[in-house]
Amino acid sequence: MSRLDERIILEKISRKEADSIKPYPTRLLDADDPRSITKSANALKQGDLVVFPTDTVYGIGTNPFDEQAVLKLYQVKKRPLDKGIPILLADLNDLPKVAIVIPKTAGLLIAHFWPGPLTLIVPKHPALPAAISITSSVAVRIPANVIARSLIRQAGGAVAASSANVSGEKPADSASSAMATFQGLVSIVLDGGFSGENVSSTIIDCTGLELRILREGPIKPAELNEVISNRV
Repeated sequence: MSRLDERIILEKISRKEADSIKPYPTRLLDADDPRSITKSANALKQGDLVVFPTDTVYGIGTNPFDEQAVLKLYQVKKRPLDKGIPILLADLNDLPKVAIVIPKTAGLLIAHFWPGPLTLIVPKHPALPAAISITSSVAVRIPANVIARSLIRQAGGAVAASSANVSGEKPADSASSAMATFQGLVSIVLDGGFSGENVSSTIIDCTGLELRILREGPIKPAELNEVISNRV
């Protein structure tokens, strides 16, 4: 299947699913309560949408292996299908669930910056649905946030997640701002207080012969270059 054919199919599915989305009660849960983490993880595994704190901004996530759930995430965020949905991991041993053949330079950056605000584009595992990205690659990272990692771990080790905002608008930096945007559209908002940094992660494409910075964030190009030049 060509990339164009895949995009057309996904857009048709997306339009069909958008018509079926109905508002439902959104629960605001305290992230300091272990029961809240368990309830949120169960919701994620069932394909519901959950908003949760990370080390950058609040994220909105779902089960990455459930295509209908991933499509719902696109719809709620009003995110173009060609942007793809990143995947947050709990631990490094979860990486093989969503990616294959990690490039050497990606491995160097992982060793130095994970957990942390660095997202890497790497070859996508075939078990992931086409809706995650219409290319052969996927964006991945491990957040440096205890709540997020505990939630993701209980949800199975991987969560498809993007910043908690409607595309093009400011990401949520608190549970209250997330509720203002997504109440009635997500199952749970997990309240972990204000996010550490109101800046989205740095994104690096590691799939080509040379690294490409797709989005600048907390980790600057000079820091990336220093790690690579000292280790290669």
